[in-house]
Amino acid sequence: MTRRPGTDAATSARMARQRRTGTDPEVALRRELHRRGLRYFVDRAPIRGQRRRADLVFPRRRVAVYVDGCFWHRCPQHATDPKNNAEWWAAKLAGNVARDRATDAALIAEGWQVIRVWEHEDAVSAADRVQQALASAAPHPHE
Repeated sequence: MTRRPGTDAATSARMARQRRTGTDPEVALRRELHRRGLRYFVDRAPIRGQRRRADLVFPRRRVAVYVDGCFWHRCPQHATDPKNNAEWWAAKLAGNVARDRATDAALIAEGWQVIRVWEHEDAVSAADRVQQALASAAPHPHE
């Protein structure tokens, strides 16, 4: 990946405020799952030794949940293309999507279910999807 080009001070400050974890959509999903009596780990690598962390992890059921931002992960409904440094951003965002697919493939190969939730999704509907995945997953004895 090429080096990030210089940005103006306002853009740089705005980007620095972007949260990696504990975003409003993620917290809303966590609250809904907790309200339903479900317990999980937050911001944890599903596979030991893997640097890529899931937003929510249910290790005994081998379910990993990612709450993806529409901009950063190229939501089909809400993705936007920055005009400044367009070439760099296109490569950066394409790399994010490629990394997501590689993460999904690695987890699936290890017997995990991967749930991807878009930031714009309703927390109740997303929690329904997570709960269905948990119900269909057999407990894993070694976690």
